[in-house]
Amino acid sequence: MDVPPIGEPALCLEAAERRRYARQIMLVGFGEEGQRRLAGARALVIGAGGLGSVTATYLAAAGVGTIGLVDDDVVDESNLHRQVIHATGDLGRRKVDSAAERLDAINPLVRVERHAERIGPDNALRLVTAYDLVVDGADNFATRYVVADACVLAGRPHVWGSILRFDGQVSVWWPPHGPCYRCVFPAPPAAGSVLSCAEAGVLPSLCATVGAACSTEALKLIAGIGRPLLGRLLLHDALEGSYAELPVRRNPACALCGPAATISSPGQDVAPLAVPAGRLDPAGLTRELDGERAVVLIDVREPHEWATGMIPGARGIPLGQLAAVADLPTEQRIVLYCAGGVRSAAGVETLVERGFADVTDLAGGMAAWRSAGRPVA
Repeated sequence: MDVPPIGEPALCLEAAERRRYARQIMLVGFGEEGQRRLAGARALVIGAGGLGSVTATYLAAAGVGTIGLVDDDVVDESNLHRQVIHATGDLGRRKVDSAAERLDAINPLVRVERHAERIGPDNALRLVTAYDLVVDGADNFATRYVVADACVLAGRPHVWGSILRFDGQVSVWWPPHGPCYRCVFPAPPAAGSVLSCAEAGVLPSLCATVGAACSTEALKLIAGIGRPLLGRLLLHDALEGSYAELPVRRNPACALCGPAATISSPGQDVAPLAVPAGRLDPAGLTRELDGERAVVLIDVREPHEWATGMIPGARGIPLGQLAAVADLPTEQRIVLYCAGGVRSAAGVETLVERGFADVTDLAGGMAAWRSAGRPVA
């Protein structure tokens, strides 16, 4: 499907730009007009992590005039194997600062705008409407749905990539030219029901493959060339070395982009933002730990994960060993946690099957605990 190019092209190219981008300008169908469109464009990259590292790097190298980076996190040692825009010397720094400096070193002709904040319902429209296009490399469902909603409400094309373990997906959501994210994925899964990269892992080079595909889609949309991945979901299996394409269509009953749309603000119905009944949020766990009642707190992650920090007072028992542990007190309250809430939920089921009646877990796991600013030992 042919779609119009995004935004307005820059009036002209400077001599330095002509030299730097010479190999792009000579491309048949791209030419100087395509390069001027890149120079005049504003692209927002959600996340300066594995996908954002690759996408932002290539957008900057290609000469996209203004690149916005949204990320409220700092560089952690466990990021470095895949988030290649950051270096060892950046540990502890804000990711937007580390990434912006790297992009400036790659191409000082582009402008990088730093947004050291978590994108959410309160700021999504403000951020998205300030740019011509959004590239979403978020690693959690709550953010993905907020970004998807904001893109439709603001009328911005939404380039999306997702990775987990050895698998990646890429598409472009942009009604009416194609479906929106909610046309294909109407609602997020229940909180803690799907493993995150922190729990399941990810092959680092997969970030490069999927991030590069996202970059290409963004450049095509800005320059007005080629056939974007509208109405098509690209699937990549790194272990098999295979690529597949799944056709997707607009949903006439879509709550976000359909004629009778009911979603009027970003993320207004995103389930992961709420804590399911019976589970604890960070505030609830803090109250229990500070209360008079004894609580047995168990970290069901793997030993190598404990080394990245544990909730003070926790005992480490990997999920696979939980069923065989014989010294857990049956008369005390037991609270489990993991990286994101999936393994701890499974651990609760394991203990309930063993006859433990007073057991629950931390929804969102260590990710939620850290995001809430709680202490880590």
